Amino acid sequence: MIRYALPLLAATAFVSPAMAAEVQIAAKGPVIELGVSETVKGRPDIVTVGAGVSTDAPTAVAAMQQNAKAMDSVIARIRALGIAKDDVQTAGINLNAQYDYDQRQQKQVFRGYRASNTVNITLRDVNKAGPVLDALVAAGATDLNGPNFAIDNDKPAKDQARKAAMETARAQALDYARMAGYSDIRLLEINETVGQSRPMPMLAKTAAFDAQAAAAPTPVEPGLVGTSVMVTVKYEMVR
Repeated sequence: MIRYALPLLAATAFVSPAMAAEVQIAAKGPVIELGVSETVKGRPDIVTVGAGVSTDAPTAVAAMQQNAKAMDSVIARIRALGIAKDDVQTAGINLNAQYDYDQRQQKQVFRGYRASNTVNITLRDVNKAGPVLDALVAAGATDLNGPNFAIDNDKPAKDQARKAAMETARAQALDYARMAGYSDIRLLEINETVGQSRPMPMLAKTAAFDAQAAAAPTPVEPGLVGTSVMVTVKYEMVR
C-alpha cells in the first residue's frame, strides 16, 4: 500500500487514559505511507494434533457416560506415549440432540444424543505425528484434526523478518522521495503485525480405519513454516 498526503500533522500516538495526553509529530513535507511484509522460513520443531471421541446414545446421560469411557482409553494411550501432561489440553466437550428428517412425514425425527470430547496434543518431535495419530485411532479416537506445525521459539525469525521489513520499507520510501524531487526521508510512525504461516496437511475426520490402512503408518510431512512481520510505516519527505 502506497499513499501520498499533503503536509499535515502525522503520527498521532495515544498514551494511557490516566495521562490523557496526545503526542503529535508535525510534518512539513509530503508524507508517504508504506506497508511491507517479510517472511522468514524455517523448519518446525513442534506440531499440534487434535484427537477425540464422538459417541451416540438414546439418552444424554448414556451418551456422556459412553463418551467418558471411550475418552479415558484415548487419554491413557496419550500418557503411555510419554506425552507430558502440560502438552495435553481439552479443546471442547459437546452434547447435542440428533435428528433425522423423515421425508414421508416431512418432519424432524429425534434419534438420540451425540457426545464428543476433543483434546489438543503438542508433540515436541514432529516426526512422531503420524505414529501418534495411528496410536490414538487404535485406542478409540474417532475424530482427528491437524497436524499444525510451528516453531516453538520464533523470536530469532521475527527479529530477522522485522529487520528485513524495515530495511525494505526505508529503501522504498527513499526511492519514492527521490522520484518526487526530495533528497531524504524522516520516519514518523511504525505499526507492526506479526504472524506465522504454516502448511496445513489435510487429515479427514474418520469414524474407523480398516485393517489395510492401519497396517501402514500415516505419512506426515512437516515442510517449512514461515514467520512473517508486516510493518506499516510513515515517512516525511524532506529536502
